[in-house]
Amino acid sequence: MGSADARRPGAHLCPNCRRVVAECVCPKGAPGVRRPQTVRVGREVQGRAGKGVTVIQGLALPDEEIEALARRLKKRCGSGGTVREGVIEIQGDHRDVIVAELAKLGVSAKKSGG
Repeated sequence: MGSADARRPGAHLCPNCRRVVAECVCPKGAPGVRRPQTVRVGREVQGRAGKGVTVIQGLALPDEEIEALARRLKKRCGSGGTVREGVIEIQGDHRDVIVAELAKLGVSAKKSGG
């Protein structure tokens, strides 16, 4: 575990053992231990006049880190987007690219929907 791991978006440290949460050795249910949640990456068109957007939900990050992650994903996909109430919306269908990019950052992500 290097210091670079702790600086990645989504790389949180366990408050007990001070390791990256994915490498935590604490017993399950230990107080203060946050287990990584699965992030859902889906596609929505409802209420957007038929224009599809990729929606990333379930990020357990502070607002500043969500904004920084949204900027990185928009740049990677080469399209626009926004953050609304902790949910990242990227214009177009970029689910595969976003799941791969989140995996590089150590965030467990799954495609949702059809």
